[in-house]
Amino acid sequence: MLLKDLPRDALLRPLSRNEVIGMLVRLSIFGAATYYSIKWVVEAMDPTSKQKSQAKKRAEELMRRIGLEGITLTEYEMNIASLLVDPQTIRVSWRDIAGLDEIINELQDTVILPFQKRHLLPDSKLFQPPKGVLLFGPPGCGKTMIAKATAKASGCKFINLQASTLTDMWYGESQKLTAAVFSLAIKIQPCIIFIDEIESFLRNRSSLDHEATAMMKAQFMSLWDGLDTTLTTQVMVMGATNRPQDVDPAILRRMPATFHVGLPNAKQREDILRLILAGENLSNAINLREIAEKTNGYSGSDLRELCRDAAMYRVRDFVRKEQIRQIAQQLQSYEEEEGPVNEDRLRPVTQLDLLFGLDKMKESKQATAAILPVVAEVPLD
Repeated sequence: MLLKDLPRDALLRPLSRNEVIGMLVRLSIFGAATYYSIKWVVEAMDPTSKQKSQAKKRAEELMRRIGLEGITLTEYEMNIASLLVDPQTIRVSWRDIAGLDEIINELQDTVILPFQKRHLLPDSKLFQPPKGVLLFGPPGCGKTMIAKATAKASGCKFINLQASTLTDMWYGESQKLTAAVFSLAIKIQPCIIFIDEIESFLRNRSSLDHEATAMMKAQFMSLWDGLDTTLTTQVMVMGATNRPQDVDPAILRRMPATFHVGLPNAKQREDILRLILAGENLSNAINLREIAEKTNGYSGSDLRELCRDAAMYRVRDFVRKEQIRQIAQQLQSYEEEEGPVNEDRLRPVTQLDLLFGLDKMKESKQATAAILPVVAEVPLD
């Protein structure tokens, strides 16, 4: 029934208590239905709403675990906080890095010391960590490990920033997320913002860049420069790349501390091999210097893969012996019962295992070298 259909005296008379309650209930139901309908439409239009909700829960859990519960964060800062790395989960320390003593000593003096001893010169404009540090060199040489070890040794909060986190389908949201990176870092400082493969995020700008991408890069650099406005700010951006020539020159200018993490030499390779094989059951006849001399051009990750293959050979031998023993037991079971058999211990890793692993790595590298020219010649659609 519409209001115009009601008698005039019914409109003028005061409503009864039951009528008021009924009207309020209907209004509440209508409001709730409208709210959830609008919410459903917005979530349907934004396919990333579920990921954002999960990121918020993950951020709250990380903040609680790290001990930052008393800090009030915005919605955008919550999204960035989901990228925080719990310092307790960082298992990498300087002891896990071999062959890079010069770089480690320089990082301790240039980066870690200003973070840890800031209280000695609190009013100094010079006793500060560099605003940016760039680690560059071939892949697999330990750049990411150095970044994690730096964060652990300095006691800083660590944001493992990913370019995909700053991209959003809505116009202007990427700029808000970019601003949240630095506002969050300032709230939880001292903090290190780490960007792996930085050339994919802050590469050379050109006229072909999308408008949103160009604005995001410009704002990132502007906010980065704004960190110098206060003396108490202890926020540093650290990047790693194996293509420094693709990084924007404006970004390189903001990274005054650069470290080349190159391929290890023979002495460094021997130290890396010794570190990787520490704690393993090794034969007394192993000669790591020989392996180091035969692995010219190998990175740290290559050497780890070599040692992994070598360690697997003894397991394969043990499995084959077990299979032969089980077959023999089955053949003898028809004649007599056999008592329990003590399992043989794994034999130690030998020099021959390492040489077999080296041959396998060489074959893999040759296959990769043969594939690259073929891939380069494939025409793009």
